[in-house]
Amino acid sequence: MFSQTNTPAHCRRARGHKREQRGPTMRDVTGLFVFLLTFLVQTGGIEPSSGYCAGTQCFTVFHHGSGFVAAQDRCRERGGHLMTVRSSVSHDILSILLGNLTGRYWIGLRLETGCPHPAADLRGFQWVTGDREGDFSHWPPDLEGSCSSARCVSVSQEDKFQWTPEPCDGHLSGFLCEYSFREPCQGLPVAPGESVTYRTPMGFAGEGVLSLPPGSTAVRMPAETKYVCFKQQWLQAPWSCEIHEGGCEHKCAVNPKHEPSCFCPLGQTVNPSNKVTCELADGDDPCADLRCAHTCYRDGDSHVCLCDHGFKLAQDGRSCVDLNDCGDARQCPGENFKCVNSIGGFQCVCADGYAAVRGGLCADVDECASAPCEHDCANAPGSYQCSCYDGYKEDPEAPEKCVRHCGKEQCVAECDPNNNFQCYCPEGYVASGETQVVCIDMDECSFSYCDQGCKNTFGSYVCSCSPGYTLVEEFRCVQTEEESGGSGEPETPSDPTTPAAPSPTPPRRPSGVSAWGLAGIIVCTALVTFLLVFLADRVLNSRGKTKSGGARKEDDAHGLERVTRDPLNPETVISDPPLITARSWE
Repeated sequence: MFSQTNTPAHCRRARGHKREQRGPTMRDVTGLFVFLLTFLVQTGGIEPSSGYCAGTQCFTVFHHGSGFVAAQDRCRERGGHLMTVRSSVSHDILSILLGNLTGRYWIGLRLETGCPHPAADLRGFQWVTGDREGDFSHWPPDLEGSCSSARCVSVSQEDKFQWTPEPCDGHLSGFLCEYSFREPCQGLPVAPGESVTYRTPMGFAGEGVLSLPPGSTAVRMPAETKYVCFKQQWLQAPWSCEIHEGGCEHKCAVNPKHEPSCFCPLGQTVNPSNKVTCELADGDDPCADLRCAHTCYRDGDSHVCLCDHGFKLAQDGRSCVDLNDCGDARQCPGENFKCVNSIGGFQCVCADGYAAVRGGLCADVDECASAPCEHDCANAPGSYQCSCYDGYKEDPEAPEKCVRHCGKEQCVAECDPNNNFQCYCPEGYVASGETQVVCIDMDECSFSYCDQGCKNTFGSYVCSCSPGYTLVEEFRCVQTEEESGGSGEPETPSDPTTPAAPSPTPPRRPSGVSAWGLAGIIVCTALVTFLLVFLADRVLNSRGKTKSGGARKEDDAHGLERVTRDPLNPETVISDPPLITARSWE
């Protein structure tokens, strides 16, 4: 049985396509690469504690507490499903996987609907693969047949791996996953004093196995030779650089003979027996004086610089420049994938309009769910299409928006439902009418917007030029070089008797004010004017009365009697005759 291993994290990064040196074609290598992506791209988070492979199937154990649905999702993310136990052989594998473990583990058996039926196949339960086939079952003898919340199944070493119904949301010790594959490799022969350790794409490793899936690697000790399983045979490293760095301890690159080769840091050389490991160089390193950007390659009796895969040697013979790996359409063969070049490699990502889903696939995104269109939206594979209601058309400056569109000589205006006097017309139309406001096409040609010819259209106009002239900026006509005598300076035709037409401006949106609104504005203006005149008159009159009142007081003062006292008798008052002024009193 395999033991746990820490598989290096694998991202969706690949290196440039190179030729394989041992027989397999590029198509074969790409197939192996895609197979590895199915497993390795999805790895992350928890790792299996152990596993076992037999025939064309592998099984893994995960020590991770979770419910049934979460456990099934974990298996699917790695390209498998919860384990099915449909034969005595599968039942024996349970004892191999869980023989030394305690706790309960989910398997892929579940009651979807209804209640258990003792007389039905699997008592009404079914496997996560969707079938109820198989004569094998291992229910507890005292299992009740009544309805309950125990609709999912677990096994444990303590119960001799009997199928025990559990509530699906129970938090068990872990779960078992199952994977299927084709073209497996048998274990390598082992000579006395040798051992072979295998590692699978599922994330577990061990010794003494009978069958391994494609993409598994093997290390033979003590020679440290490496192999990869491909099409039922083991290929010795270095293999294609795009798979596990060709099995090299340091780096893999393609030599001038188009063969994958391993290279080591300065001061070290590749072990000549296994061709993958690095060891200290004897004497001076011949590559040190070359100052290669990446690595050095021995070519006969001399050494030359070489670049890692995904790069090519520059003209100076030492530097390395990035290759455009995405130039090969076979780099990302998956459906709805696209290739994104990166420094020294490339990435396979979902194409625009698609998103990654479980199982390493790219599914279409429903862009219409985010309401990107002002009016109607229709989803399409990898994209979406906006459309407008009747009476509207797509805005040329913003395809997701809509603008009013008439398309004929006149049409009904769009009015505010809460204010019938606030109406709007499409571009190039003017509002007219009182009881019902309509939009009438504007004849832009009457405004001399064009230098020469002009054709009015619904909502717009089109300028044209006479022979020998070229239309510039959609309204100006300039004389061609041939017609102007080859001076090279285009001239604008002009008529001395006709003033030059002003430069046209884009048609503005018609005013939203109706005839009734205009009349209201005029009335309001007249009232304000009248009030201003009235107030001015009152102010002037008020000033005149103030002045007249002052004069009256002065005149009245002249008409008062003069009063004096007798000097001999102070109490006697002597009144002089009144002073009569020249004013005639009324």
